[in-house]
Amino acid sequence: MRLLKLLISPFKILGKDNFKLGIILGFIAPILGFLTFKWYKFGIFSMKEFLQFIYLQPNHQVLTAGLSISLLANALIFTLCVNSHKDKTAKGIFISTVFYGVVILLIKAFS
Repeated sequence: MRLLKLLISPFKILGKDNFKLGIILGFIAPILGFLTFKWYKFGIFSMKEFLQFIYLQPNHQVLTAGLSISLLANALIFTLCVNSHKDKTAKGIFISTVFYGVVILLIKAFS
């Protein structure tokens, strides 16, 4: 419950229902999700070593897992926005999630 209050508090501080805010949050959350994934699963490696490992891995399984966690971060803040009736912000998050999804599909298709 405390974690939920902590996650909702930035929306109370900002107090806005703004499309641009949603776009910004939608682009920042996956980055934070990916960094969290790196820290949790590959904390002993530097960022450079981690990115080299992801690039050189044959089936890109780690890349797929990391990108999935990234989009889950977006799903979390999208759900929080919808539940707090921040519809314009949720729309911005959704648009950035679709953008990330297309980029991920392109990465998977051409790598």
